Amino acid sequence: MINLGKKVIYQIYPKSFYDSNGDGIGDLRGIIQKIDYIKKLHVDMIWFNPFFVSPQHDNGYDVADYCKIDPRFGSMQDFEELVAKLKEINVGVMLDMVLNHCSTEHKWFKKALAGDPKYRKFFYLRKAKADGSLPTNWRSKFGGPAWAKFGNTDYYYLHLYDPSQADLDWHNPEVRKAVFAVVNFWRNKGVQGFRFDVINVTGKAKKLLDATDPTTEKSLYTDTPVVHQYLKELNAASFGQDPDSITVGEMSSTSIANSIAYSKPDEHELSMVFSFHHLKVDYRDGNKWTKEPVDFMKLKAIFTAWQEKMDQGGGWNALFWNNHDQSVALNRFGDPGKYRLQSAEMLATAIQLMRGTPYIYMGEELGMIDPAYTSIKDYVDVETLNAYHELRKQGLSAAAAFDIIHAKSRDNARTPMHWDSGKYAGFSQVKPWLMPTNQDEINVAAELKHGEIFNYYQKLIKLRKTEELISDGHIKMFLQKDPQVLAYERFLDNKTEKLLVFANFYGQEHTVTLPKQYQEQAGTVLISNYHKKDFTLTAALKLVPYEALAIKI
Repeated sequence: MINLGKKVIYQIYPKSFYDSNGDGIGDLRGIIQKIDYIKKLHVDMIWFNPFFVSPQHDNGYDVADYCKIDPRFGSMQDFEELVAKLKEINVGVMLDMVLNHCSTEHKWFKKALAGDPKYRKFFYLRKAKADGSLPTNWRSKFGGPAWAKFGNTDYYYLHLYDPSQADLDWHNPEVRKAVFAVVNFWRNKGVQGFRFDVINVTGKAKKLLDATDPTTEKSLYTDTPVVHQYLKELNAASFGQDPDSITVGEMSSTSIANSIAYSKPDEHELSMVFSFHHLKVDYRDGNKWTKEPVDFMKLKAIFTAWQEKMDQGGGWNALFWNNHDQSVALNRFGDPGKYRLQSAEMLATAIQLMRGTPYIYMGEELGMIDPAYTSIKDYVDVETLNAYHELRKQGLSAAAAFDIIHAKSRDNARTPMHWDSGKYAGFSQVKPWLMPTNQDEINVAAELKHGEIFNYYQKLIKLRKTEELISDGHIKMFLQKDPQVLAYERFLDNKTEKLLVFANFYGQEHTVTLPKQYQEQAGTVLISNYHKKDFTLTAALKLVPYEALAIKI
């Protein structure tokens, strides 16, 4: 059985990694050309965002053909070569399976529109209510109603996301059979890893009901019991047959209890889960499109609950700060100006030494930051543009709406990888689909030559592969009332050694009082972003701005 605690996964957003053919869009051959860089990372697997055939209304998460490579990214031959080249350096491939919904350009939806009764049953088609209103009052996660007119019929189709993304009706066994076949197609291409997009919203009820208020709406289609049944079926029909498979579910608004069940090995569902509660601590009243300071005590409480309870229940967390759907964590939780290096390393230490499997998003290992955009015209993301117009409709000034967008847009993470300090950051010879900024200061060439963040990530990765306390240990949080420091202990059953991790989340010095059991203990420093040497712990431990320290006692 795979030891998930020793694995580290790197995420590549193909559209933004490297453009090999000069069209401004990253592609599979571009990734092949950067194999030497990938080798330097020492990761075990790469999660690739979708590069399937798509009209790109939601950057590839509107899939029109699950088993074909979109020509803008390359060919199946390119993909097969990429898998083979990665295998040579012992790196596996994780593909993004978008199986809750498909593009309205997909043949299934087109056949449904043409009246094919088999494919009409692939989607949630409902007539308007007697009063002419939409089938339910649900809202799309991208803004507006979650229903759109189904061609020239009397029906509407459900889309929890963009209108170009029609939700598939998993109640229909033919749908499940079809999506399981997609997973098996890629397994036969040598793919060992699968990330399942918003998989826990597949369990809508057969009878769809109105929400009584916005807070109850998600519960009508999220984390319902049938999702576990679907995942068990998916496991048995596909990746569960491979002893070396690694799977992760993106779980929207999930609970700890459900996530334990999703990821507990003897449940035979998934290897691990992505949950997002820790990335909503700068939302006002749960609303992403607001500008709020991070609620650090809430962040600590979330980490405490998810880390300790998942451990106690036998579940497994995917550990991450960044991905293609989040603005850069360094901007949100660190100081990208005065303490970019220290806060990047602190954040990496805090998350990567927890219990779970770490994910590193491309550019994170360089300390890349949000782009310095100045206009709404700089953005292309559909969610961002919708949110901007909604904020303006609510009465916010253009400047105030832009300020929020600038802090929270998904495009912040999607800017091209900075390979060098050139005009287009060495990503392309022509103007890219999304412009890079800050590449004069932050880029691969400079980082590998004289930087520190990349090497720091390498130390963290090595520790995970060599220190049993990190890969296999339990976790217990301490200093829970401290307003500035996240601290936890990693420990093994029946062993006396412990690893203590301290992370100062602020730009001010801070002294913590250590619990008595840690005092007067001789410590071996495993990693420190201020190059601390081994020392004996006393009652007081002083941490300088954004200091991270992992010490074995």
